[in-house]
Amino acid sequence: MSETVGWRTVESVNELVFEVTQEADGGLCAECLTENIFTQGDSWEELCENVKEAVSAFFFDRPKPARIRLRLVRDEVLAAV
Repeated sequence: MSETVGWRTVESVNELVFEVTQEADGGLCAECLTENIFTQGDSWEELCENVKEAVSAFFFDRPKPARIRLRLVRDEVLAAV
């Protein structure tokens, strides 16, 4: 899907996917898999707000995506029995 903005045609992004990881200090980091967007938060709620704010800033002059998907990645090491 594309949209004409001023003198140029801009491709619309339907959905952005972020990979979310928990840091050692307990905070959360989110990294977009398709664009150079990174943010963090101390709680899930704060992270969600920061992701929306970062996406809005990144797409300030282009159509914003319809959806933002957050994928929580959990890295856990188990002892071998």
